[in-house]
Amino acid sequence: MSRYLIAIDQGTTSSRAIVFDDKGAQVAVAQQEFHQYFPKDGWVEHDAMEIWDSTLAVCRSALNNGKIKASDLAGIGITNQRETTVIWDRATGQPIHHAIVWQDRRTASWCTKLRQDGHESLVVDRTGLLIDPYFSATKIAWILDNVDGARQRAEAGELAFGTIDTWLLWNLTGGKHHRTDATNASRTALFNIHTQQWDPQLLKLFRVPAALLPEVFDSAAEYGLTEPECLGASVMIAGIAGDQHAALIGQACFEPGMAKSTYGTGCFLMLNTGQQALRSENRLLTTVAYRLNGKPCYAIEGSIFVAGAAMQWLRDGLRLISHARESAEHAATVGVNNPVYLVPAFTGLGAPHWDPNARGAILGLTRDTGIAEIVTAGLQSVCYQTKDLVRAIRNDGARLESLRVDGGMAVNDWVMQFLSDILNVPVDRPSVTETTALGAAYLAGLQTGVFDSLEQITSLWECEHQFRPDMAPGLRESLYAGWLDAVERVCNH
Repeated sequence: MSRYLIAIDQGTTSSRAIVFDDKGAQVAVAQQEFHQYFPKDGWVEHDAMEIWDSTLAVCRSALNNGKIKASDLAGIGITNQRETTVIWDRATGQPIHHAIVWQDRRTASWCTKLRQDGHESLVVDRTGLLIDPYFSATKIAWILDNVDGARQRAEAGELAFGTIDTWLLWNLTGGKHHRTDATNASRTALFNIHTQQWDPQLLKLFRVPAALLPEVFDSAAEYGLTEPECLGASVMIAGIAGDQHAALIGQACFEPGMAKSTYGTGCFLMLNTGQQALRSENRLLTTVAYRLNGKPCYAIEGSIFVAGAAMQWLRDGLRLISHARESAEHAATVGVNNPVYLVPAFTGLGAPHWDPNARGAILGLTRDTGIAEIVTAGLQSVCYQTKDLVRAIRNDGARLESLRVDGGMAVNDWVMQFLSDILNVPVDRPSVTETTALGAAYLAGLQTGVFDSLEQITSLWECEHQFRPDMAPGLRESLYAGWLDAVERVCNH
């Protein structure tokens, strides 16, 4: 039996493919960045065809790098940037507009109007989400309203909507299957997380024709076979989950109360709440953590829009550093007691503020502020924003005893120690930090029999390093008070 799995990790700035073996060990990897489009202030787009081309290229490269044939694969898992919206022509497979990315804020004024008209409680009750431009529903409506003839064609069943997983599945199967999983569906603001169905009332509210929507499957399921010419043989696509859900699975956070935080372009903290869809009173999101054998497991989530993207901006926008790894050296010279605060509200603020109109700022500058202080403030902003989320989670009555971390910034020891200090909880970094891709591989492996249970997956998780809090309470409080003051100054109340 084939014991290899390939995970497609289609992210916001790059597409990756990683081959894993039946012990969850990484065998081969390939990655390719793609173009970001910023047509107007607060607008972010991708070319969906470029995403598909880059995905196919990295899958082929990863197999090549590992000297593995497609026929050696037991299955494919897909994990993806969530909420990013593609609408395409069912007949030609061509997108009718650029993909609108999760970070995009073009529908902010419509979202404000929907909230003012009193619709938010309906959306929260059924989806666990807030009314915000972040989610797919208003993005779909915007495309239908702004592309000539799109609304009529959608109602006639000629167009298909998908988040990126659905778009990739469609292309991998040669247009045979229009499907998504429950985690991605739960991020559209159109899916009722309690009934596990597309919700007619929400479709009406957001003016989205039902004919556009994909079928919703479990996170581990038989989604369809790839066309042989894609990879050289037909392979079963057997697992799909949005990136943060996949990271929760890759971190083996299967018990209620277990939490992970992923530091990529943004930062996303997700805490497993088991069978209970815990409703947040602190503007966090309730979401489907994963769905297996028809049973949803729920989570509470806080989303920070800018984490690693702040370091990208310091590197590419301000050119203060030439590589992200230099940031730790700067931080080591400045130390934790940094009077400078960088609030990276480039596309508004996410949880728990949800202020789409906030904009970024650097505060606390003096004549002796240099590059090192500003770069350190960028690193610290990620930890302060995580603390905002943890505070909100605790206020909702959920317990968080420790945190498992992953993503690009998790390899930075300085940041992880500061995170542990500011949160006052242990921070556990696993041996495999590519947990998002690993989670997708685990789902595909569960479906194809490479892994037999969640317990087996749990036994594969290993801690590489634990960071323990070691900061005086007074310093922790004063640093965080400075952060709250900085955030207050950029918010539009």
